[in-house]
Amino acid sequence: MAKCKVLHVVSVSFSLKYFIGNQFIYFNEKGYDFTVSCSPSKDLFEYAEKMNFKTFPVNISRSINPLQDILSIYKLYRFIKKEKFDVVISHSPKGGLIGMFASYFAKTPKRIFFRHGLVFETLTGVKKQLMILVEKLIGFCSHKVVNVSYSIENLAIQLQLNDVSKNIILGKGTCNGINDNIFYPRPRTEFKDKTVVGFVGRMTKDKGITELINSLDYLNDYEDFLLLLIGPFDERDVLDDDIITKIKTHPKIKYLGEVKNTAYYYNQMDVFILPSYREGFPTVNLEAASSSLPIITTMSTGCVDSIIENETGIFTEIDSESIAKAIIFYLDNKEERIKHGLNGVKFVTENFSESIIYNQIEDKLLQ
Repeated sequence: MAKCKVLHVVSVSFSLKYFIGNQFIYFNEKGYDFTVSCSPSKDLFEYAEKMNFKTFPVNISRSINPLQDILSIYKLYRFIKKEKFDVVISHSPKGGLIGMFASYFAKTPKRIFFRHGLVFETLTGVKKQLMILVEKLIGFCSHKVVNVSYSIENLAIQLQLNDVSKNIILGKGTCNGINDNIFYPRPRTEFKDKTVVGFVGRMTKDKGITELINSLDYLNDYEDFLLLLIGPFDERDVLDDDIITKIKTHPKIKYLGEVKNTAYYYNQMDVFILPSYREGFPTVNLEAASSSLPIITTMSTGCVDSIIENETGIFTEIDSESIAKAIIFYLDNKEERIKHGLNGVKFVTENFSESIIYNQIEDKLLQ
């Protein structure tokens, strides 16, 4: 029996380890043949060698660029026609637009779009309407649409982004599952004299970083408190200068920027926080929960699906005082902190482990 040929389309290679990751190895061992198409980069070719997949570089700009987008669609269309893929899977708005258009015109038997989030949630005016139109065009060209959370699916249905019959959710959500051989509880080795609340992600307004930083104004009485921030400063949704200055100079903030091993740093935290305005399904919340951390997050799209309230974490409003109150709850209640962390490990293991999600991907998408 010939191998099932699968093409993944993403805009940038950085996304591959989060959107697909160990699927490359898992499905390769089961006889699937994977190719990735995205903007060319050194990282793409290095990751392809490490994870044993083929590449077809094509420029996919993250912003709307009509001429470049048409050229990219045509180039990818010719490649898909030539290689005769059984399945084309595309991710994110621009990867989805290029991948679904190209595979639609190439008449690929299975066309699948992963809706990792809805960027227009924090947009307004013409930009918002344009992005809604893009989502509808992608949905029209797809055979199946994987919404990475129930709240994303509910919003997609409300806005009629695609035919409801195309919608799929893998398990209880997410796109790739959690590797509990990497994210698990370990003894702390740093910051032992501090109670550490941590954040992992882009330093951007959308993530609620402004409100998080300003919440420190309400935490002056907690001398052993430390806010540990991990992730790059965002170039598109730029923080105000005063917030950037606070991140770099505040005595209760430790900013590490990008790190290679986030699993290690989850183990240096007591609590994890993601005060985001919007998500698809926040993988960081699951990684942190798998590391036995209680989660503070919001009831925004995606985030609302990532905890069990008062069992694995608590919700906060997106304002500085509310965030501070949530942090104080865990600072003052160590027993609840530990209990919610232990519950989080069970929550992730039973619902979001890679083995569960990969079985769902094979059953619902590839067969």
